[in-house]
Amino acid sequence: MAKHKIYTMSFANVYPHYIKKAERKGRTKAEVDEIIRWLTGYSQEEFETQLDKQTDFETFFAEAPYLNPSRTLIKGVICGVRVEEIEEQTMKEIRYLDKLIDELAKGKTMEKILRK
Repeated sequence: MAKHKIYTMSFANVYPHYIKKAERKGRTKAEVDEIIRWLTGYSQEEFETQLDKQTDFETFFAEAPYLNPSRTLIKGVICGVRVEEIEEQTMKEIRYLDKLIDELAKGKTMEKILRK
């Protein structure tokens, strides 16, 4: 099976779009970063290193220090597909992040977004 094009796309190229989406709705870059750190276990420094290295999505998630087990509580539809039904693991991680950024942009509290 061919890899999805997004797997080879640099995370750093998409990251500004996450920030822009959040900021359009009055949220902050710091909140986007907190979500990413919560999901992946990267420290801020490790995360910034991944951005500097132009790491692709597949590597970004594969090298994540700690994929938060609470991420499996993320449910719902993103891009017309139910997140919990996605079988391919890298795509599931990407969609988890997409869903969290959507929740941020929709005004959910950080406590709810981070499944506390």
